[in-house]
Amino acid sequence: MNQRYIKIKQALSALSLLILILTVSSCNDYLDVVPDNVSTIDHAFRLRNEAEKYLFTCYSYLPKYGEAEYNPGFVGGDEIWKDPVQNYTNWNAFNIALGLQNKTNTYFNAWDGHYSGGGPSDRYPMFDGIRHCNTFIENVSDKSKVLDLTDSERSRWLGEAEFLKAYYHWQLLRMYGPIPIVDKNLSIDASEGQVNVVRMPIDTCVNYIVGLLDDAATKLPGIILDRGTEMGRITKPIALAIKAKVLLTAASPLFNGNTDYANFKNKEGDPFFNQTYDANKWKKAADAALAAIQSAEANGHSLFEFSNKTFDLTDTTRTQLSIRQAVCEQFNEEIVWGQRNSMAGGLQLECMPPLVVGQDHRTAEAVMSPPLKIARLFYTKNGVPIDEDKTLDFSNDKVIRTASHADRFNIKEGYKTARLNFDREPRFYADLSFDGGVWYKYDSPSNSDENTYTVQAKYGDPAGSSHAFFFNVTGYFIKKLVDWNMTLSSSGATYKSYPWPMIRLADVYLMYAEAKNEADGPSDDIYSYLNKIRERAGLETIQDSWTNYSVDPTKYQTKEGLREIIHQERGIELAFEGSRFWDLRRWKEAADKLNQPITGWNVYGTDDDSYYQVRTVFAQEFISPRDYFWPIQESELLRNPNLIQNPGW
Repeated sequence: MNQRYIKIKQALSALSLLILILTVSSCNDYLDVVPDNVSTIDHAFRLRNEAEKYLFTCYSYLPKYGEAEYNPGFVGGDEIWKDPVQNYTNWNAFNIALGLQNKTNTYFNAWDGHYSGGGPSDRYPMFDGIRHCNTFIENVSDKSKVLDLTDSERSRWLGEAEFLKAYYHWQLLRMYGPIPIVDKNLSIDASEGQVNVVRMPIDTCVNYIVGLLDDAATKLPGIILDRGTEMGRITKPIALAIKAKVLLTAASPLFNGNTDYANFKNKEGDPFFNQTYDANKWKKAADAALAAIQSAEANGHSLFEFSNKTFDLTDTTRTQLSIRQAVCEQFNEEIVWGQRNSMAGGLQLECMPPLVVGQDHRTAEAVMSPPLKIARLFYTKNGVPIDEDKTLDFSNDKVIRTASHADRFNIKEGYKTARLNFDREPRFYADLSFDGGVWYKYDSPSNSDENTYTVQAKYGDPAGSSHAFFFNVTGYFIKKLVDWNMTLSSSGATYKSYPWPMIRLADVYLMYAEAKNEADGPSDDIYSYLNKIRERAGLETIQDSWTNYSVDPTKYQTKEGLREIIHQERGIELAFEGSRFWDLRRWKEAADKLNQPITGWNVYGTDDDSYYQVRTVFAQEFISPRDYFWPIQESELLRNPNLIQNPGW
């Protein structure tokens, strides 16, 4: 028996006796983890109070997706950019966007958790989280333990742990493709062959994850009744929504009959990716999404509508606030899953530009910079792409225009800005701001949306890129992620933090529309769910917009045309929420979109003519098929010779 195997056995023995104490802190009661004075597994599951703390240890492994440094969806793709020299914060996911991913010191390494370069609180080892879930399930399933736990609580807690176990497997599968399934923790007398786990085929992994989610859903409550202490804990609608997302991904081109991975096989010669396209996977995804919608709506979820009556606001501004606050209004009716252990506070600081002369850039850093391609993604005011609108000309989108009185709730009246910023849909103005763009918020100096804050972004202006560390690189700013309650004062700025929305009902509607179209083609049922989202966004229906304004008026009537529309709808509705990063991968569109240059306005320009010039910020490169999945770090391959590296690495 070699020394490495002996050490593994010793570690397993220790784990059977000791609880891995995490240095996770939180102000939320439900995130308290196993306390330091709980030293053995038996003690941890003796009483309800200690067992509940162990459950919260299982929760503590949820990635903090409301923080830029922990969410690869923010800065790992092409949706949000920053300057590479801005090293004041450790955004390792940005190295993925820069094409620096590697197998020696893997960025965002969720396999063993060492990716953030900081202390224990900066680690997200998913397999550690899975082991804790297994320990919890094994012990709480034993009715001779935790005797003061009621049957209903026992069932619910087991459902939560099963969900978390499934979710951690799911996170690994999205990043790495085929993964080992860890259904039970290894015993202390496990053989070396059992310790050296193997990767399983994609379909096997998906079926396992979905099975866990199905089991969990039967045990979970439909709604959280104790909103004071339990918000953020897992419910049945959450489990069903994640199931739909897993099945949607499994049906997508990256996973469904992907011949790029025909030679990616296990040691027995079996392919990890099924080489036969299965159309029925889309039907399963559609059925799952519809079940998730029905569960969510039955439990009170609906699309958010801004209803605050404090100020007399125009419909233009109210529509924008409905769009913005669907994300920022904590635990509003649209949020199916709000992640309470990931509060979006620092994220708002990184998005917010200075709005007044003298505002410290440390209180509004403005470093989250959407490229021009993302600004162009949004529709015209007629609800169709800018290159399809037969009534509006965007062929020269950098030509300078002056805002009229009619534009004043989107662009400051009399201000000169690029043609690209005019005649756009409400989500463009709700999600983005720019030089001359209006930024309405609660502390508006006029107490209304007339004569309110305006972004001034040329070099030397309040939001200009003149600061040594905190500056925008494209000329576009993210308004969507900043709660409208953000306030400015002589002493600085105050942000109202909110739990990160992991799943919004709009996302589930879009999942259903996509899967249903792929399974059966266009239908009124699909249009109805797309139009619910468009109506909230102040747009006409798919049918009316394309019929009346598009150069391709029947586009929505074909599966291929509607697919393109749905993809763009997802890109717009879920912009800056971390969705595009994963969508481009599962659609196998990353090789196209992530090989286009990152461009923006010339943020160093001091006047209209010099500022509104297109500047290449970075020449992005994506190598296919290698970059669709993370590499397994080489040190892990040395520890376990049964693991096979991903293609290209």
